[in-house]
Amino acid sequence: MEQENQTNKGWQKRFLLIGAILGAIAGLAAAWMLVQSAEKKNGGPPEISGADMLRSTVGIIGIIRGIASLGD
Repeated sequence: MEQENQTNKGWQKRFLLIGAILGAIAGLAAAWMLVQSAEKKNGGPPEISGADMLRSTVGIIGIIRGIASLGD
C-alpha cells in the first residue's frame, strides 16, 4: 500500500513541475511580446488600461478552466 501511494504521488509531482515550467515559459513569452509591441508602438513602457487587464484576466481564467477540465 505504501509503494502504491508513493507511485501515485510521483505523477502528481511531475505534473506540477511540468506545469510550473510551462507556466513560467508562457509568462516570459507573453511579457516579451508585450515589450516588443510597446517598443514598436510608442518606444516606451506599455499603456495598459483596466479594461485591457480585465479582458486578459477573463481570457486566462478561461484557458485555465479548459485545462483543468481535461482531467475529467
